[in-house]
Amino acid sequence: MTTHPSAPSAQPGRADGLTVAIDIGGTKIAGALVHPDGAMTGTTRRPTPRGTDAEGVVAAVAEVLADLARDPLWPSVVRCGVGSAGPVDTSRGTVSPVNIGAWRDFPVLDRVSAELAAHGARIPAVLAGDGVAMTAAEHWLGAARGHADALCMVVSTGVGGGLILNNRLHPGPTGNAGHIGHISVAFDGEPCVCGSRGCVESIASGTAIARWALAQGWTPTAGQDATAAGVAAAARTGDPVAVAAFDRAGRALAAAIAATATLVETGITVIGGGVAASGDTLFEPIRRHLASYATLSFVRGLKVVPASLGTDAGLIGAAAAATMLLGGPAGGPTA
Repeated sequence: MTTHPSAPSAQPGRADGLTVAIDIGGTKIAGALVHPDGAMTGTTRRPTPRGTDAEGVVAAVAEVLADLARDPLWPSVVRCGVGSAGPVDTSRGTVSPVNIGAWRDFPVLDRVSAELAAHGARIPAVLAGDGVAMTAAEHWLGAARGHADALCMVVSTGVGGGLILNNRLHPGPTGNAGHIGHISVAFDGEPCVCGSRGCVESIASGTAIARWALAQGWTPTAGQDATAAGVAAAARTGDPVAVAAFDRAGRALAAAIAATATLVETGITVIGGGVAASGDTLFEPIRRHLASYATLSFVRGLKVVPASLGTDAGLIGAAAAATMLLGGPAGGPTA
């Protein structure tokens, strides 16, 4: 059975049940069986196929599921969570990942459910965008644990996110609530790939940081890449253009974070992704500029912290989202 839930559920499930977790990205397709305490069994992965059609990509997903089905614990699976790069439409179970060109409006949830059934697992499955999955993971076992209201963000080649409101995952009708990367923070800003102007993603993504620094005359030194990581390395040595690039990104992120907190009263923002790995090079300007944007009494105490689950967030998040949306064991993620 394929399930496209319209609202989170807090109903408990089998305490001994495992969740099949699938994490689909532009470079890899990973899978694991996730226990109620977050431990993972039988982790497996395949490279995301390049230069193939839609069925070629599905074949890699099928191989991952076949690996998991050979695990002795497979008979204990009770639900499946699929986390994917977006755009996603969870109301239809489809994905159109910008980094998987062969999939456009692809019915990934139906195809995963068919593969599960082929291996004897007729279990409910849900789809979550990677930002929402990361949010579920960080609220369950990471930096947002214990916070009833949180914004979680991925700052990488793009900027995505998700929301926890009143201890419930809030994906919205199509799974895109909390997509903070396309909040406009610059009224006269440059056009964004989404069609709007001045979006956070067009200023603060890793791609945007590197592009702006290069346009302002920054040149990587020997051993530095012409990427956000290279800009971060230069900023740590005091390069003025590199410092300005991260200050500009931090200001955009701070404005969007403050706007979100003002709208829905989140108390913490958790930031992960490749750009967040630059540490205080990114977090210092965010926190500094936040003081200028989060000025009302109910948002002045807003915290901004790094994500804590790293590369495990995709699989843990897929499982956490499924458990939160379908109902799971006591002690697991709360919805």
